[in-house]
Amino acid sequence: MSNVAAIEQRARALDEARKVRLVKSQEIDTEKYLKAHDVTHKVHDASVWLEELQQDLINPPEKDSSTTMPWTKTHSTFRYRPGEVTLYAGSNGGGKSLVTGQVAMGLIKQKQRVCIASFEMKPKRTLYRMLRQFAGENIDFPRYTDKATYIGRMLGRFIDFSEGRLWLYDQQGTTSSQQVIAMARYCAIELGVQHVFIDSLMKCVSGEDDYNAQKSFVDELTALARDHNIHIHLVHHIRKLGSEEVQPSKTDIKGSGAIADQVDNVLLMWRNKKKEHDIQNGQIPDHKKPDALLMCEKQRNGEAEEWYSLWFNRDSQQFVDENGGVPMSFDDRGAF
Repeated sequence: MSNVAAIEQRARALDEARKVRLVKSQEIDTEKYLKAHDVTHKVHDASVWLEELQQDLINPPEKDSSTTMPWTKTHSTFRYRPGEVTLYAGSNGGGKSLVTGQVAMGLIKQKQRVCIASFEMKPKRTLYRMLRQFAGENIDFPRYTDKATYIGRMLGRFIDFSEGRLWLYDQQGTTSSQQVIAMARYCAIELGVQHVFIDSLMKCVSGEDDYNAQKSFVDELTALARDHNIHIHLVHHIRKLGSEEVQPSKTDIKGSGAIADQVDNVLLMWRNKKKEHDIQNGQIPDHKKPDALLMCEKQRNGEAEEWYSLWFNRDSQQFVDENGGVPMSFDDRGAF
């Protein structure tokens, strides 16, 4: 098979994969998946749990079902546990979507099923950014071969990597909290998704000052995560601070204080804008200082609350563990 034919075949495969993996809002019966939360589904005879308990006692789970972030330095202190909600908060342009995209890739590598619902970017744009992180370089300027051959190889490998494990929710702009709840429940019940990414909270609740609606929405998310034993990743914004150099805290999260109280984990994303400005102005920066901090400000059931220093690899759009660190490989097959 010629290179051209192979590329065309992979392009068709990608198109088919896109069709299968795209979850459209009009395909979801919102009323049905909201009714799935009816309290009558929660009342069972005690024997149901006694049978499960008996199986657990006789054949205890052999391994921890939690998963990790993609950065090695985080593995001993932070994990994603089923039945929990993690909040990612930061300023506009602070790298929240890039970080969560990289987290999603790391989860797919761990054989997890993921759905990304971004109400601020179209699925094609989300995929482009993930493909760049997957490739570990700027895919618009490949280093080792002609672009057509390179793109064909990369797309083929990405399909193999994500097959049956990645869905994208095709809905942009403001939506309703009930539609999002129905979408997440549909993904858990019908697709077997284990991680749902929602970007962002303010697109799901109308009115920045409607604290009751925010509290109610997050409360429903936490209940949904527990009911279906999935992990929900929720992106949110912080208030505008006095300076870009100020590192945020939980109290800077926009909206109701109940948001941070209700979720299980709080991660704050902060970019070192001063270092970026120094580089832009031709100054030599202190490379010992990180490009970003991922600050764990709450972990209800975890080991610790730590700050993780990260460095930004511009070509791959990845955050890496150390200054000068090479981009991580997600399918462990080397260069394209």
